[in-house]
Amino acid sequence: MCGINGILRLTDAAPAIDRDELLRTRDAMSARGPDGAGAWISGDGRVALASRRLAILDLSEAGAQPMASADGRFQVVLNGEIYNFAELRRELEAEGVRFRSHSDTEVVLALYARQGAAMLGRLRGMYGLAIWDDREKSLLLARDPLGIKPLYLAEERGCLRFASQVKALEAGGAVSRQVDPAGLAGFLLWGSVPEPLTIRQAVRALPAGHHLRVRDGVIGDPIPYETAAVEPLSPEAAVEDAVVAHLVSDVPVAVFLSAGLDSGLIAALARRHLPEPPATFTLSFDVLAGTPRDEAPLAAEVARTLGTRHIEHRVGRADFPGLWRDTLAAMDQPSIDGFNTFMVSRAAHEAGLKVVLSGLGGDEVFGSYPSFADVPRLEKTARRAARVPGLAAAWPALARLAPGRPKLAGLLRYGHTLPGAYFLRRGLFLPEELPGLMGRDAAAAGLAVYDPVTDAARALAAANGRAGDPWVAVHELETARYLRNQLLRDSDWAAMASSVELRVPFVDAWLRRRLAVHGFEPARGRGKAELVRRAAPELPAALFTREKMGFYVPVMEWLQPEKAGAPLGDQSRRLALRVLGELGVSAP
Repeated sequence: MCGINGILRLTDAAPAIDRDELLRTRDAMSARGPDGAGAWISGDGRVALASRRLAILDLSEAGAQPMASADGRFQVVLNGEIYNFAELRRELEAEGVRFRSHSDTEVVLALYARQGAAMLGRLRGMYGLAIWDDREKSLLLARDPLGIKPLYLAEERGCLRFASQVKALEAGGAVSRQVDPAGLAGFLLWGSVPEPLTIRQAVRALPAGHHLRVRDGVIGDPIPYETAAVEPLSPEAAVEDAVVAHLVSDVPVAVFLSAGLDSGLIAALARRHLPEPPATFTLSFDVLAGTPRDEAPLAAEVARTLGTRHIEHRVGRADFPGLWRDTLAAMDQPSIDGFNTFMVSRAAHEAGLKVVLSGLGGDEVFGSYPSFADVPRLEKTARRAARVPGLAAAWPALARLAPGRPKLAGLLRYGHTLPGAYFLRRGLFLPEELPGLMGRDAAAAGLAVYDPVTDAARALAAANGRAGDPWVAVHELETARYLRNQLLRDSDWAAMASSVELRVPFVDAWLRRRLAVHGFEPARGRGKAELVRRAAPELPAALFTREKMGFYVPVMEWLQPEKAGAPLGDQSRRLALRVLGELGVSAP
């Protein structure tokens, strides 16, 4: 795990590579990699690669990056972890390959030398990577299938730059900081900036599950790749296999434990397979003590049942101002999320933890969000309403009678399709509200580039026909939009700000393919609890009777106590505007 960056001159007329810029970009990510730093510039001055290292696999200098192949042809920087690297290594050794380290990075390098970009579908893990081929003078950039790890690109003045964070590219000093109206519009519409947009006009994200090649000064289009075929497993075995795969580490692995089924399942399976009881870590809040939202008591009961080494960290009102300030300073792009991960990761780092498993992604893969029922129901309601004579004309006036539900005004306009209904369910502001927030010209420019319903429809189209079923369609939308653009991205910068590697076993392409074969049962038909009972019967009964609430962080209670009782949707809208104001982001 680390932060990576690089510069590639696309033409001979491009400015020479500035080593100081390369190092400024790299060292802006020092929290991502406090264990080491490296840089390499090619002999012809065409390309430069750099890395900050968080040592997890092969802690020796042999695992340092940038890493060269034995013959010097290839150079690689990789941010992430490849969980099946040992299996791939054995295969390569059987073919005569000899290794100098015990790192996953060297395995990726050797596999690429044999199979080229075709090897990407065989990598089980989370990654953003760059490989330079000095013989062909070509650069490969790639990102993991589900978008756990980010990779950002900027092309300016004849050079292509890339890095693991947008702010790192800005720190280099050669990338424009001009706000992108489309990125700003996307943030106001969803609460996070939808990829491939970023908040900066000059920077774009490499889409998840894609690779891109640069050769002869030409930047190719991002190309999707498929995950390799995997052997079938029962749902319970598939979940256990995913957790076991994520335990590969040369440092201790801990678990973030809430009072939910997802983290409880991961803790149980990790406890079953680790040689020593893992540490489990729970974040609690004084303002929630004694209320149903306080997760600490049940998390402690789960930990006692499993026999883990449990750590609870309680956050008080007095802690909030400093944590809020530091969260905004670390935030890579505007978001209404990430505060919880920032807090728990900082506390985990202070407790000496370096690698932690999270239950993130369980609600998407097990279908346990209310949206799985709400979105199809909303679509049907909007379709029926649209057929009522005269209702469309009267609807704006009727919607104004419910000022506490601002998105109700968009029901007939957006809700009659599944992508539109999903936007109404997950979105923050409606497109017609943006001129009042961004200004008329900036809103028009942003919406001319980015339309939220079209974007959601594009996610369904990318599902290759698997989304004809409404349940599967919502699964695809939650995975490709909410999970990818908000939860995973925020988990990356928020955890890495405290030098913590956050692993997400439920965000695993192998697991999703195996569950899809079974129609996502039994979770889909009988609920997540049924699958968890089967997979981890050792969990306490109390975990299965608690009402689903989601991990709640009382941000608005601390920011605006007088608004604490407002609906969550209203709180999210207020939070989005507050984040923009405190980050100093405004329309160009």
